[in-house]
Amino acid sequence: MTKEVMVTIAGLQFADDEEQEAIELVHIGEYYERNGIHYILFEELFEGIVHPVKNVIKIKEHSLEVQKRGPVSTSLLFEEGRKQRSTYAVPYGSFLVDICTNSVRIHQTDDRLEATAAYGLEINGQHCADCDIRVTVQSRETFQL
Repeated sequence: MTKEVMVTIAGLQFADDEEQEAIELVHIGEYYERNGIHYILFEELFEGIVHPVKNVIKIKEHSLEVQKRGPVSTSLLFEEGRKQRSTYAVPYGSFLVDICTNSVRIHQTDDRLEATAAYGLEINGQHCADCDIRVTVQSRETFQL
């Protein structure tokens, strides 16, 4: 895969007694692999926030980690069969997030990498939703939405 990539992050939330909510974001980023770990780097802009948020996604066997640095900061670890706690900080305050990961799947070809995780989301100790996240990384030349 090339260094310059398109990163697609798609999420789906299944909240109790509510309709499922889907989100999909596409970013230009950089990709490299070192010691069996895939690294994806990109910047993200949020409405009302002047400075970009720097993102690093690390993908390895049965694990997906999303790190955000800047006005929004957190480190979310999706590790199959584990519960991980993190603080999610935004300009208006912070809250505790627990990720209860059921499964992590990774599929790779020459010009595409896809990682999916199914997890339960708890905020400040309360179960909020069951969720899926899919991170797709592909060479910019072969990008198709």
